Amino acid sequence: MMRRCGLLTYNREPVPLKGIEVELEVKDHVATVVSTLHYENKEDKAIEAVFVFPLPGDAAVCHFSAKVGQTEIVAEVKEKLAAREEYDDALSSGQQAFLLEESEQSPDIFSLSVGSLPPGESASIRLEYIIELAVQADDALRFCLPAVLNPRYQPHGSEGGGVQVTSVPASQVPYSLSFSARVSSPRQVSKIDSNCSLEPLQYLNAEQSQAVVKLAAGHKFDRDVELLIYYQDAHQPAAVVEAGQASAKPGTLMGDAVVMLSVYPEFPQAVMSSLASSGEFVFLLDRSGSMGCPINNTKKSETCISSARDTLLLLLKSLPMGCYFNIYSFGSSFEHIFPTSVEYSEKTMEEALKKVNEFQANLGGTEILQPLKHIYNQPCIPSQPRQVFVFTDGGVGNTKDVLNLVKKNSTSHRCFSFGMGEGASTALIDGLAKEGGGHAQFITGADRMQAKVMQSLQFALQPAVADILVKWDLPKGVSVTVLSPPLTSIFQGQRSLIYVQLTGQSSEATDGCVTVEYSLAGHPYQNQLRFVLKPTEETGLTIHRLCARTLIRCLETKESKRGTQQDETVKVQVVDVSVQSGVSSSFTAFVAINKASKEASKEAVQGPLLLRNIPTPSNNFKCCHRLLKIDAGRFEESTGMMDKLTCSVSSCDYSTPRSMENAGQKFEGGIFHSLKRLMQRSKKKSAPSMRNSADSSSPSPTDPLLQLVSLQKALGSWELNPTLAAVLGKTSKELEKLKPASANENVWATILALVWLHGFKSDAEVEWKLLARKAASWLLSLNAPSVTDCVVAANTLLGCNVHKDTLGL
Repeated sequence: MMRRCGLLTYNREPVPLKGIEVELEVKDHVATVVSTLHYENKEDKAIEAVFVFPLPGDAAVCHFSAKVGQTEIVAEVKEKLAAREEYDDALSSGQQAFLLEESEQSPDIFSLSVGSLPPGESASIRLEYIIELAVQADDALRFCLPAVLNPRYQPHGSEGGGVQVTSVPASQVPYSLSFSARVSSPRQVSKIDSNCSLEPLQYLNAEQSQAVVKLAAGHKFDRDVELLIYYQDAHQPAAVVEAGQASAKPGTLMGDAVVMLSVYPEFPQAVMSSLASSGEFVFLLDRSGSMGCPINNTKKSETCISSARDTLLLLLKSLPMGCYFNIYSFGSSFEHIFPTSVEYSEKTMEEALKKVNEFQANLGGTEILQPLKHIYNQPCIPSQPRQVFVFTDGGVGNTKDVLNLVKKNSTSHRCFSFGMGEGASTALIDGLAKEGGGHAQFITGADRMQAKVMQSLQFALQPAVADILVKWDLPKGVSVTVLSPPLTSIFQGQRSLIYVQLTGQSSEATDGCVTVEYSLAGHPYQNQLRFVLKPTEETGLTIHRLCARTLIRCLETKESKRGTQQDETVKVQVVDVSVQSGVSSSFTAFVAINKASKEASKEAVQGPLLLRNIPTPSNNFKCCHRLLKIDAGRFEESTGMMDKLTCSVSSCDYSTPRSMENAGQKFEGGIFHSLKRLMQRSKKKSAPSMRNSADSSSPSPTDPLLQLVSLQKALGSWELNPTLAAVLGKTSKELEKLKPASANENVWATILALVWLHGFKSDAEVEWKLLARKAASWLLSLNAPSVTDCVVAANTLLGCNVHKDTLGL
C-alpha cells in the first residue's frame, strides 16, 4: 500500500505544531537564541506531541518553560531518568507535562514532548540557548539556525538506537517560522548577509554599533537560516570577566567569577611567507547516496559529489612537491586509491585525478568510523605530518564513537572537516575539527566549496604550532581553574577560546595577565593580554553558562572514553554541573509539570494519549539517492536491499518495509524516551526508503577556472597547446604569434595562465592562490631570462594590466 507523507503523521492525523518564533541577540561574538514554539490541539481527544529538532552541537541550552493559558511553568533540570519518570507520572495522573532532552548519541539533536494537551487547548514552549559564533575566512561571524534535520545513519553493530526523525519535504512543513536578530558590538556593524531573504537592515544608533534585521516572510524551510555578521576592525584579543551569582555558594562554578578569553594569534610574517613543503595529506570523501543531492537550492544541477570532485581537483593541483597523499572514499564500505600514501608527483597526481573523475554517490550508507580506523592504523611517515580532510553531507548515530577515535589519535594528525549542504551534523563536523586540532567549515547556500576548502589547506600548510602553554598571572589570593580542554592547535588569525573560573578575591591589585606561549618553526613565541578583574559590563550569566557547557562536554568525553565501564563519579559530576547551572547535558533533561492542570480537570484522562509525531524538514526528500530504512528505531542505509521509493520535490510516497512489521516490540538503546513510547504503542509504521542512484552530472569541469587548473602539471607549470588556448579564449596561432622568440614554450604558457588568473579571476584568488604560488616557484627555479618579456606579451594578448611583482616573480 502506498501512502503520501506531508501534513500527516504515521496515523494520517494532523500535527499540532503551528509556528516557531526565534529571537536572536548577538553581543560581539556571543549569541543568545530564544525560540518559542506554539502548539494547538484541534482534535477531540487529549494528545501527546513529540518534536525532534536540531540545535547547534555546541549550544548551551539554559532555559525551558511552557505557557498554557495564563499559567507559565518554568522547567527544572533533573537527572534524565528522574525527569522521565516525573513526566510519565504526571501524564498518568492527568497533569500536563513537558519534557526536553538531548540525544545521548549526538548533542545537536533534541526531543521535545508536550504531554496531555486537552482538546482545543493551546500551549507555547520557550527554550533558550547560548552559543559562540565562529569566525569565517573573510572575518565574518557565522550564526546558523538549523532548520533542516536529516536522518542520522546508524552503522551496523554500533551501540544504542538511532534517533528516529519523522521527515517531510521542506515544501510540506506544516508550521511557520518568524526570525529576528538584534546585533550589538563595541565596533560598527558593517553589514549582515544571509542565505535567506531578509528585510532591510535597520541601525538603532548613530554609531551603527547596534542593528536589527528580520527574516522576510515566506521562509520555505528548505535550508538552514545563516547570518554572516561583519564588524569594522573586528576580532581583537579580549577577556570578558563575569561576576558570580550572588545566591550561589562561593567556590562553586556559579558562585565564582569566570573569564572568557579570546585569543587571536599573529605569527611573524617571515614564518608565514614560507608554507610547509612536506606533509601527508589524506582526503576522506563521503560517497553515500545522499551526496547525489544538490549542494544548495539555487543551483539544483550542482550536487555534493560533483562539487567534491571539483574541489579535489583544486586540492591535488595545489599540493606541494615533496609531500605524500592518498584519497579514501566511503559509504557502507570504503575504498582507497593507493594501498598507502604515495609521494606526490605528476604520475601519482594524474592517476588519482583519473579515479576521482569516476567518483559517484553510489556507496550506500555513511560508515565513517571504519575508514578512519584504517587511516589511523597506517604508520606515520617520518617528517611528514599527517593532515586528514573529511568531506560529508550528513550525520551518523555513533557521533561520540567517531569523535573519541579522532581525539585518541589527535597527537599524530590534524583533522579538517567540511559539512556539505543543508542539515549536516554540527556535532560531527565541529567535533572532528575540535578533537583533531584542525578547522571546520560548512558549505551551504551559495557558498563555493572550493574557496572554503582551500582556506583550510592554507591552514594545514602553516607550520605546526607546538608546546602550547597558557600562563595566568593573577593577584595574590586569586586562583584559577581552567575549564576548557588544553589548546592543541592555533592558526594565524583564527580565534581560540579559553574559559576559566576565578576563586578568591584580592583587596589590592585589580588587573590580571594571561600569556600564551608556543613554539613555531623551532622558535619560541608568545602573545600576552592584560585585563581588568572587575566585570566591565552586564552579561547576566551568559559566560557562566558557556563555561558550564564547556565543562560538561569535557566531562562527557571522559565518561564516553570508558565505554561500557561507565565512571559513575564523572556522571555525578556532569549532573551536578548541569543542575547547578541550568544547562542541559546528555545525562539530564528539562521537565515542567503543570500541577494546576489536574485540579482544573474534573477527571483524569481516560485511556492512552494520542501520540502525534511532528515532522521535521529534510532535504533528503529532494533526490532519489539515499537508501533508508528504519529497523526498530535504527536508521540504516544500504544498497539494493529494500523497498523502493518514488520521490520528487512536490510529492513523496512511501511503502511499509517488512523490517517495520515488528517495530512495536520494545527495543534497547539510547533512543529518546518519548520516541521509544512511540515505537511501543505503534504496531505498524511506515518509513521512507530512497532509491540509490549514481550522480549523473558530468565529471569534466565546465568552469573556465577549473578547466585551466586541470591543465596544470604537478610541478606547477602549464604546457602550450590548443586546450590552453581555448580556455584563454584564444587560438593556438595567436599564442604562438605573440610568444617572445627567446621564451621557452612552458614558461610562456605558465605566465599566460598566471596573468589570466590575476586579470580575470582575482575574486576567486583564495581558490588558486596556492597553485599560482607553486607556478611562480617553478618559474623562479628556472631563472629564465625571458620572464619580463613574457609578462608584457601576455598582458597585450589577454588585455590585462598585471605587474610582474604581482605574479610573485
